[in-house]
Amino acid sequence: MAEIRSNMAGSVWKILVSKGDKVHAGEDIIILESMKMEIPIAAEENGTITEVHVNEGDFVNDGDILAESE
Repeated sequence: MAEIRSNMAGSVWKILVSKGDKVHAGEDIIILESMKMEIPIAAEENGTITEVHVNEGDFVNDGDILAESE
């Protein structure tokens, strides 16, 4: 199981995947917004999303788990 974590503090602007979606390494899954900049968060490996831990509009800190895949 792989944890997909935030690499900075910011707001969840857009969630691009749902539970059960197949993703490829490097594919954007969540877009964070910080200081009017959009920062894409990508899957680090191929897999299937097993859980999304955030909702659009949530504030996250550096290192928070955004989603999980296997």
